Amino acid sequence: MLKKLVLLMLGLTLGLSACGNLPVKNEALTHIRLPMGYIANIQYAPFYVAIEKGYFKDAGIEIEFDYSFETDGVKLVGVGELPFAVVSGEQVLLARAQDVPVTYVAAWYQQYPISVVAKSDANISKVEDLKGKTIGLPGLFGANYVGLRALLFSAGLTESDVTLEEIGFNQVELMAAGKQDIIVGYAANEPIQLKAQGVDVTELRVADSVQLASNGLLASEKVIQENPELVKRFVGAFLKGLQYTIDNPDDAYTLSETYIPNFADLDEKVQKDILNISIEQWRADHLGYSDPQAWENMQNVLLEMGLITEKMDLSKAFTNEFIP
Repeated sequence: MLKKLVLLMLGLTLGLSACGNLPVKNEALTHIRLPMGYIANIQYAPFYVAIEKGYFKDAGIEIEFDYSFETDGVKLVGVGELPFAVVSGEQVLLARAQDVPVTYVAAWYQQYPISVVAKSDANISKVEDLKGKTIGLPGLFGANYVGLRALLFSAGLTESDVTLEEIGFNQVELMAAGKQDIIVGYAANEPIQLKAQGVDVTELRVADSVQLASNGLLASEKVIQENPELVKRFVGAFLKGLQYTIDNPDDAYTLSETYIPNFADLDEKVQKDILNISIEQWRADHLGYSDPQAWENMQNVLLEMGLITEKMDLSKAFTNEFIP
C-alpha cells in the first residue's frame, strides 16, 4: 500500500520543553497542509496519534493531511507555498540537484522500507540470486526503483544483470495471479498482503544490505530561516506521536481509525501486521536523528544510477538541529 513512503525514533522520553513543544496558549493555531505522499494508511499512525493526543495542538499547530503525490509535496515546499512535507530521502537529493531549496529536518524511518519479494519456489535467498531474473516493479522511478538499484549495487550487480518490467502498483495482484514471480514493494505491505492470500514468499530487504536515508520530514529553507521555532515545534510534536505509537501500538491503531476510510472493513490482522513491521523500521536510539552515512550512501546510489551527476553539500540537504 505505502508506495512513497517512508524514518527514526527516540529511546528516551521526549520532554515538552526539550522539544520546544511547550503548549501554546491564547494564540490561534497555525494551520499546516501536510503532503503525505500516499493515501490514508495505518503507517501514518504517528501523525494521527500526534493529533489525537493533542501534541500538535499543544505545539500551536493544526494539521490538514494532503494525500497527493510525493513529488508534488516537494515542489510545493520548494517554492515556499507549504512549509513541510513527508518525503523519502532520495527525493531530497533529487530536488536539491535541481536547486530546489529544501532541507530534511527529521528522520522517521530508520530502515529503508523497500524489499524484493519472490515466490518461495523461485529460490531467491540472496541478492546474487536475482541475476538473470525478471523483476516487476511500479516503474523506473521512486523508492521502489532506487531501493532495487541499491540492493543490486550492494551485491556488485547492475540493472543490466536483470530484466525489469514496469507493472504499475499491481504487484500483489499479479503475483497472486501467477503472472509475476519476483516483485519490488514495501516491506510493510506487499509481503504481508501476499502471505494473507496464502502465497509463500521470501523477502530481501534493502535495509539488510545497505543503510539509506529514508522517509522523513522535509521543510523549506524559507521556513527554517524565517520561523525556526515553528520547525522545532512541528518536529517535536511529530516525534512525540512517533514515540507513543512505538510504545502503544494497539492504542495507536485504535486512534487511527477515524483517519482511514472504511477502516472497519479492513483485515485487522493484516493492518496490525503492517503497523508492527513499520514500527520495526522506525525504531532508533535517537528518534528523528539523521545518520550522515545513510545520506552519503544514498548520494552514491543516485550517482551510480545517473540520477544526479555530481556530489553535493549534504550538510544543506539534511539537518539535526531541530532534533532533541
